[in-house]
Amino acid sequence: MSQQCTHRHEIRQVLPSARGCQECLALGSAWVHLRICRSCGHVGCCDQSPHRHARAHFHATHQPIIEGYDPPEGWGWCYVDSVAVDLGGDTTPQVGPIPRYV
Repeated sequence: MSQQCTHRHEIRQVLPSARGCQECLALGSAWVHLRICRSCGHVGCCDQSPHRHARAHFHATHQPIIEGYDPPEGWGWCYVDSVAVDLGGDTTPQVGPIPRYV
């Protein structure tokens, strides 16, 4: 039996905090892929990026679910339960063009 996400009730409709990784844009750093927090809309970089800002946001806020956001990919991830979350087409639209890095 596969494990399920126990935090789906925390998924919200959110507005993106930035047109790219919020912290990388401030640092002038590159990222590989983007993730958006489905609790607050923070846009951070993925675990393959040098700074892993999406995971750092989770550790700082304990907001568990991110969405693949570059472009909206239709899947989520729960950091707490370590499982994929099917968003069922409930993706967050991008606000304007996203700069490309790496």
